[in-house]
Amino acid sequence: MGKIITIVNQKGGVGKTTTAINLASALAIYEKKTLLIDFDPQGNTSSGIGFDYKNPNIYEALIGKIDIKKVIRHSKILDKLFVITSNTNLTGAEIELVKEYSREQKLKQAIEPIKDDYEYILIDCPPSLGLLTVNALTACTDVIIPIQCEYYALEGVSQLLTTLRLIKKSLNPNLNIQGVVLTMYDKRLNLAMQVAKEVRKYFQEKVFETVIHRNIKVTEAPSFGKSIFHYDIKSVGSKNYLNFAKEVILR
Repeated sequence: MGKIITIVNQKGGVGKTTTAINLASALAIYEKKTLLIDFDPQGNTSSGIGFDYKNPNIYEALIGKIDIKKVIRHSKILDKLFVITSNTNLTGAEIELVKEYSREQKLKQAIEPIKDDYEYILIDCPPSLGLLTVNALTACTDVIIPIQCEYYALEGVSQLLTTLRLIKKSLNPNLNIQGVVLTMYDKRLNLAMQVAKEVRKYFQEKVFETVIHRNIKVTEAPSFGKSIFHYDIKSVGSKNYLNFAKEVILR
């Protein structure tokens, strides 16, 4: 079985979706068969990698309306990259699943038939610790936490870690924090260096060596429906994410 990695942080604006898109693309560039699951009702991962919001998508698979294999879409740009899209229908899933038996296990059950088909399955979560995120954390083998190098970077992290501990104890005993990735790093700012130092002190060896620098090209790429590699392969962001993916593979 390959790795199932959930990219999670309940804080918005930390580079979570950008990391999901570019890490998945980089893994595919390294010839790793990769499935990227957009599990956020906003659907930013879907549009950010060039897919529309049409049905069917992860919502139909989650509620058991359709076989998950029928919602997988192949990236025409990268041969090894596959995507399951999302849209606002997924918002209703949290309400619909409340009355369901084993509601925290629905995503795990949905991806069970395909988990051995990919070397990496990446799940991009909504910026919350609701039922969708709990499903993603129950379904995965590993967690990657993006933390931005800005003020209040560690705000809410203790709540996230408490949630991870509870899920490991009661729902997913194999849950592993693969690492923390520092995003939006600006070496010109003392604050960024201080935050990076604080995060490394807090998480120690769990922090990836690669830092994702603040880069306008990384910010622009999703609006064109492209990963950073297909928007500007020579950019700093492209080099950062290739190095980051290499670290993920080695871990």
